[in-house]
Amino acid sequence: MERLEALLEWGGTKREIACLAAAGAALVGSLLGWEPFPFPLAWVAIVLCGLPILLEAIVGLVTAFDIKADLLVSIALVASVIIGEEFAAGEVAFIMQLGALLEDLTVARARAGIEKLVHLTPRTARCLRGDREEIVPAEAVQVGDLLRVLPGETIPVDGVIRWGETSVNQAVMTGESLPVDKKAGDQVSSGTVNQFGSFDMEATKVGEDSSIQRMIRLVQSADAGKAKIVGIADRWATWIVVIALTAAVLTGLVTGEVIRAVTILVVFCPCALVLATPTAIMAAIGNATKHGFLVREGDALERLAAVSRVVFDKTGTLTTGVLQVTAVESLLPRWDRETLYRLGAAAELRSEHPLGRAVVRCFRQELGGTLPQPEEFRMLPGRGVQAMVEGRPVLAGSRELMEERGLALPPALLREADRYREEGCTVIFLGVEGQTAGLLALADTLRETAAPAVAQLKKAGVTPVLLTGDHENAAARIAGRVGIDQVHAGCRPEEKLWWIDRYQEQGEPVCMVGDGINDAPALKRARVGIAMGGAGSDIAVDAADIALVNDEIRELPHLLRLSRRMMATIKGNLAFSLALNFAAILLAITGLLNPVVGALVHNAGSVLVILHSALLLGWRSPA
Repeated sequence: MERLEALLEWGGTKREIACLAAAGAALVGSLLGWEPFPFPLAWVAIVLCGLPILLEAIVGLVTAFDIKADLLVSIALVASVIIGEEFAAGEVAFIMQLGALLEDLTVARARAGIEKLVHLTPRTARCLRGDREEIVPAEAVQVGDLLRVLPGETIPVDGVIRWGETSVNQAVMTGESLPVDKKAGDQVSSGTVNQFGSFDMEATKVGEDSSIQRMIRLVQSADAGKAKIVGIADRWATWIVVIALTAAVLTGLVTGEVIRAVTILVVFCPCALVLATPTAIMAAIGNATKHGFLVREGDALERLAAVSRVVFDKTGTLTTGVLQVTAVESLLPRWDRETLYRLGAAAELRSEHPLGRAVVRCFRQELGGTLPQPEEFRMLPGRGVQAMVEGRPVLAGSRELMEERGLALPPALLREADRYREEGCTVIFLGVEGQTAGLLALADTLRETAAPAVAQLKKAGVTPVLLTGDHENAAARIAGRVGIDQVHAGCRPEEKLWWIDRYQEQGEPVCMVGDGINDAPALKRARVGIAMGGAGSDIAVDAADIALVNDEIRELPHLLRLSRRMMATIKGNLAFSLALNFAAILLAITGLLNPVVGALVHNAGSVLVILHSALLLGWRSPA
């Protein structure tokens, strides 16, 4: 269906382009005196470009008493035709339709990510009926039902684990880069993914109350709450129509010359006013594209110019989402750092856990060489792994695993582990041959360009905020390194919406920068949403107004300054076009302009507006 709609839209655009091409050719032929038909060639432009304007103005006026710029254009067209100035009528109609086409090309329709969220909702569940296990539709699950979830399956409803231990990928809800260990008594959410161990759970929230369904409703409500900006020409249309008609009627009555009145209507047509905004937006979009931004909503840059806060997600936005081993601590003299690191990486060689894969990858990148294959390997869901490496039993995992196997953890090692956790790291304890041997600390990797980008945003006068579902320690560590003073950690999707609403209700428009599925509602609700196009999820990109294709957030300050430069260009265009209009009106009142010359002067102003907007294509932020 989406593809069909896109084809129909593109087909309509092609028809508009063809009509404009034919109308333009007819006007050029008329200007050169080529008249092969019994009627003036300018009538081709009047019919192809003028009739749609006339019909839209009549429908809007009759059905909703909606006064737009089209009404004044229609009056000028009819008046020009009545006094025999077909060329002026065709020329004005052509310019207006050209502006409308540019505006249509500028406004890209947002592609809803709601359908993709729906696909994340599990369709079936394993329901335990006594000794039997039944596959039932997920919507048939009732509160209190016992369900079994196997490794790799998506959790069908919200609930509480009654038996078993596992690790759950909760990125869809919290954006956390690491799976969270779960045991009996812990809560799990629908839409999240069970990674390793199987477990039995009791359903507590089902159907429309489940987490994934609430997420879908949040995206829908956030989209509906974002106001659309009305074109400036239409905002001022009522006053333009009143002033133009008053001036034309008074001039006609005082001078007794209808042609002067018609000339006023022609020169007062808001052609340059209509072109002022879409041409500047198109040029700015072209500039943004060269810097890695895909602008998906035509008025996104207009909205971005007004923001006073830029809210960042952490994982995948300020960080790369790629874990790195930041420290290796050895307790035993006979195991130096490199040897202990090698044993820990070898023990994790067959692990499917993101932490284990990160340890192996980092060892190979940092020290190179080959790792010995473990002779024995066992995954311990929610706790770690145990393996036999070169004849030595090795444990790698949580504090609970060490204590469970009777390995004492010295106070000094626990203090080191706490210090690393306060810095936002994840700690893996290592045991070798029945003794506690040390630990590995892993942390998400900060983007090198994050701190300079935040500094430049501050210089541009906006306040950066960190809004993340991650743990407080990890959030504070990253915020400190990039220079963000305001931090809100542990936020679920609805809490992110609450913060954004709070800022915007205080008159501080927000630009949200995120990458995860859990960021989609916030990206929709914010005045402007920017998604990381490379590392981000498809749903986040679909929810955003702008996608950062190459994830280079160092270009964010340029985009912000570009949006402000664009608005300055638009205001300059508007001031120039209005000044030109009033000057032309004075000349028309005195009889120095006739309709054809007036149209030429007026449309020359439209050309200057386009040229002024085109300067944005090569503009570069001084910073």
